[in-house]
Amino acid sequence: MSRRFLIGLLAALALAVPAVAAAETASLIADRITIDAEQKLVAEGNVEVLYRGARLRASRVSYDRTGERLAIDGPIALNDGEGAIVVADAADLSADLRDGILRSARVVLDQQLQLAAAEVNRVQGRYTRLSRTVASSCRVCADAPTPLWEIRARRVVHDQEERQIYFESAQLRFGGVPVFWLPYLRMPDPTLDRATGFLMPQLTSNSALGVGLQVPYFIRMGDHRDLTLIPQVTTKDVYSLGFRYRQAFRRGEIAFVGALSHDNIIPGRRGWLTAAGRFDLPRGFTLEFDAETVSDRAYLTDYGLSDQDRLDSRIEISRTRRDEHISARLVHFHSIREGEVNAFLPSIVADLRIERRFDMPGIGGVAGIALVGHARYRSSSLDVLGRDVARAGLRADWSRNWVLPAGVLGSLSAEVTGDLYRIGQDSGYRGHVRRVTPAVAAELRWPLLRDAGGGVTHMLEPVAQLAWSRRHPQDQLPNEDSLLLEFDEGNLFSFNRYPGADRREGGARLNLGLGWTRIAPTGWTLGVMAGRILRARDEGQFTRASGLGGKRSDWLAAVQVQGRDGLGLLGRAVFDDDLTLARGEVRLRLDRADYGFSSGWVWARADLAEDRLTDTSEWVVDARYRLSQSWTAMVAARHDFTAEQTTAAALGLQFANECLRLDLSLSRRFTSSTSVRPSTDFGLSVDLVGFGGSGAAGPAGRTCRR
Repeated sequence: MSRRFLIGLLAALALAVPAVAAAETASLIADRITIDAEQKLVAEGNVEVLYRGARLRASRVSYDRTGERLAIDGPIALNDGEGAIVVADAADLSADLRDGILRSARVVLDQQLQLAAAEVNRVQGRYTRLSRTVASSCRVCADAPTPLWEIRARRVVHDQEERQIYFESAQLRFGGVPVFWLPYLRMPDPTLDRATGFLMPQLTSNSALGVGLQVPYFIRMGDHRDLTLIPQVTTKDVYSLGFRYRQAFRRGEIAFVGALSHDNIIPGRRGWLTAAGRFDLPRGFTLEFDAETVSDRAYLTDYGLSDQDRLDSRIEISRTRRDEHISARLVHFHSIREGEVNAFLPSIVADLRIERRFDMPGIGGVAGIALVGHARYRSSSLDVLGRDVARAGLRADWSRNWVLPAGVLGSLSAEVTGDLYRIGQDSGYRGHVRRVTPAVAAELRWPLLRDAGGGVTHMLEPVAQLAWSRRHPQDQLPNEDSLLLEFDEGNLFSFNRYPGADRREGGARLNLGLGWTRIAPTGWTLGVMAGRILRARDEGQFTRASGLGGKRSDWLAAVQVQGRDGLGLLGRAVFDDDLTLARGEVRLRLDRADYGFSSGWVWARADLAEDRLTDTSEWVVDARYRLSQSWTAMVAARHDFTAEQTTAAALGLQFANECLRLDLSLSRRFTSSTSVRPSTDFGLSVDLVGFGGSGAAGPAGRTCRR
C-alpha cells in the first residue's frame, strides 16, 4: 500500500470529524499533509479533494475546521461532476465546494463553451457568478489570442439548475471587432437542448419578396411540447408569421408547420399549413397521417418552400410482420398545377391491402394470398369528366425453386387475380366489369462462377423465363393508374410490367437476360446485364416509345459500378436494333471527404399514351468541394435540353468549425407560368456553436503551436 494512499486515508478521516452528521464526507489525497496547533489542515503536492461527485485538484489546500473553509493555491482545476470545469489561479471555497471565490478563473461548460473571468463566485452550489467575462467556444491559442467570436459582458451568471447563462451589458465581437450590444442577454448552456428564447436570425433576399429578416422565437411548453414562431419582414412590404408546433405522446407524436403572409404579389392573406403525426396502436398497428393545404398556386414557390404542384393529404393504418402486411389508407389530392381542374381529377382515393405468405404442405414452395380494395372519386357530376371507379381484387400466387443438375436453378410460378370493377359517371364503359387473369411462368438460371485469382470473382448468369397470362381487351376498363411505364432490370422477369392494376400484361412471351458481375476484394464491383422480350404475337398492349411494344421489345442494357470511397455509377438504356434510343439514364455519384459530386441525365422519347408531347432530356448536377479545413463550396443546376434552357441553379458557401457555422446561398429559378415567376433567392444564416446543445459544427478552425 503506497504512502500517498495512507496519507490520503488519514486525511479523509480527519476531514470526516466535523461532518459526522452529514450524509457524505469529503476525501483528500496529497503528497504531504500537516495539522498545526490551530487545528488547520494543510495539504501540499498533487492535492485532490473529492466530495459528492465533485473533484478539486490543486497544488496546495488549507482547511480551516473552525470556519469550514478551503484556501486553495493554484493552478486549480475543479470538476463539479455535472459537465462544468473551472480552472483558476487561487480560490477560497466552502468545505463542500459549493460556495466561494475563484480568482483569474476560466469555466468550461460541457467541453464546449469557455467563460474567462477576473473573478468567479460559487453560490449555493447552483450559481456561478463571473465578473468582467469573455465567453466563446472558439479555440484560443497563445500566438492567436483573439477568438473568431466572443461575447464580452460586465457580469455573467450561470444557473446550473435551470442550465441558463445570463449576460449583463453583453457585447458580441467577431475577430475582436464589436458588432452588436445588448443590455441583457440570456442563452441556454451547452447541456440544455430546449429552452424558451430567440433562435439565431436569418437574413433572406428574394427578387419578388425583397430583403428580409427572420427572427425565430422558440417556446418550450413542457417536456413534450414546443412552439416556434418565425416572424419575417422584408423591404417589399412582406409581413409573414411562420410557426411550428410539436408534441410528443407516450405512443406517438404530431407536428404542425405553416405560415400566414401578407404581400404585394397577390392581394389578401396568403399562407400554407401542413400537419403530420404517427401513433403506435394496439396489436402492432401504426397510424400515420399528413395533410397539406395552401392558399394559392404560387405561394410555395414564391416563399421558397417547395416546387411541388400537387398536394396530397393522407391517413393510413398499417402493420407489417414477417409473413403479413395489412394497410388501409385514405388520400386526398389537390392540384395547384396550371391548367388542371381539381373537379376532374380523382381527389379522394381509398386503398385497402391484406397480404399473407405461408408454406405449402405437400407440393412445397411458398404461397401467398392478397385482398385488395381501391376506389377513386371525382367531385364533378359531368359524364366522363366526373368518372368514379371502385375495384375489389383477390390474388393467389405460388412459387417453388429447385437446384437442377450442373448447378442450374429452376423455378415455377403461378398466380391468378380476380378483379371486380364498378364504374360510375362514364357512359363509355359498362357499369360493372369482372376480370380474371391467370398467369404461369417457368424460369431457368445458370450462375457460372470463375475465380480469376487475387480474390477476384466473375459470375456469368444467363436467364430464360417463359411466361403466359391471359390477355384482356384494352378498351374494357379506363386506364388511370398504369400510364407511366418503366422497362428496366427490375421488371424484366415480372408477370405484369404495368405499374398499376387497370392494365394487365397478357399473352405468351419469352423473357431473356444475361448478367455478368465482377467482384474484387478491394471493394470494386462491376455489374452488366442485357435483356429482351420475345412475344408469340404483337398484342398491341404497349407503345413503341415505351420500349415494350411489338413482337420483339427493344433491347434493355444496364451497367452498375460500385467503387471504394463512395463511387457509384448507374447507366440504363432501352434501344432498338438500329440503336435508336427510346429511354436512357445515367447517374454518377462520388462522395469523398474533401469533395462530392452527383449528376444524372435522363432521356425519354415523346409518347402520347403517357401524356408526354415532346422528348424529355434533362440533366442535373450537385457538387461540393472543400476549399479549406473550414470552407466548403457547393453548386447545383438543372438543365432542360429539349427547351434549351437552364431551369434552376444554385450556389452555396459554408463555413464550419468548432465554434461557428455560417451558410451563404444563392439560387435562381428560371421557369415561369401565369402563377409562378422567375426569382432569385439569397440566404445568410449564422450559428454560434456552444449554446443549447448544438454541438461542434465542424473540425477545429486552428491548431495551436506547441
